[in-house]
Amino acid sequence: MAESPTILVIGPRWVGDMVMAQCLFSALKQLYPNAGIDVMAPAWAAPLVGRMPEVRQQIEMPVPSGKLELGVRRRYGRMLKGRYDMAYVLPGSLKSALIPFFARIPKRVGHLREMRYGLLTDIVAQPKKEKRRTAYGFFSLARGGKFQAPKLTVDAANQAALLEHNDLQAGKFVAMMPGAEFGPAKRWPSASYAGFARAMMAKGFKVALFGSKNDSAVTAEIATLAPGCVDLAGRTRLEDAIDLIAAAKLAVSNDSGLMHVAAAVGTPLVAVYGSTSPENTPPLAERRELVWLQLSCSPCHKKVCPLGHMNCLNTLGVERVVVAADRLLEQPTAA
Repeated sequence: MAESPTILVIGPRWVGDMVMAQCLFSALKQLYPNAGIDVMAPAWAAPLVGRMPEVRQQIEMPVPSGKLELGVRRRYGRMLKGRYDMAYVLPGSLKSALIPFFARIPKRVGHLREMRYGLLTDIVAQPKKEKRRTAYGFFSLARGGKFQAPKLTVDAANQAALLEHNDLQAGKFVAMMPGAEFGPAKRWPSASYAGFARAMMAKGFKVALFGSKNDSAVTAEIATLAPGCVDLAGRTRLEDAIDLIAAAKLAVSNDSGLMHVAAAVGTPLVAVYGSTSPENTPPLAERRELVWLQLSCSPCHKKVCPLGHMNCLNTLGVERVVVAADRLLEQPTAA
């Protein structure tokens, strides 16, 4: 293998998974310090990948998520022929391995998942109990190096401009991320978030709400129930959300992509879990509180509660999350 290999990574399609993919990128840089690592991912991921110093460039995935479009994958793969020494395929689908295969990249690494014999040259075993531990699964593909938690860079100039524009002060506001693209079984109720927001504002903090346009109905409801919140859902670019969350005194989030962003910029974090488990996808943060009721019916890993009551989140009281937040707020700030 060349001392400076060129590496193509087929990246995941979710924000949180892309953040956790940095665990692989950092391991590859430890093994091959002079490697050129390119990440093929949807266009939305460019601002996120751009905050990862291990990555040379992002290549936009030419096929929409979930579509096979075999001819497009074949043509694109042939265009890449001869450009890469190694490929790492992070998604588990068969179709995700097609472009590296058509590109005839000599070493193609991934987990087996959808019976990808032949498409991959190097299948990495993954014990069943590890299949939901996303960050460690990605890291295992490197087969070497030391595990390092994701760490996104922050644009200080952009951060300062955003704080001024939104009338926020660094270290004087709490970031809340109440959405979850996966489904409602991951979302702590709006009324609970509003109660938490009111508790934080009573302590003298401003509260800013973050999320995508898909989360705007949820954040609007919270802002109505807790007047004074700054609702930024759908109004910031992903790179702006990264910079603003990095300036928060504290973040509170469901198990979501922005939860992993908060962890990766070092913001103290309270993570609220319902249908998923913090044992599988915890925020890889030094200062964190994981709040989970551990009911007998969870984790079910379902988008919608199969029992119809969603007790794992509906019965999780505001006070419990406030107490977890207070533990973080009372800790001395790192120098």
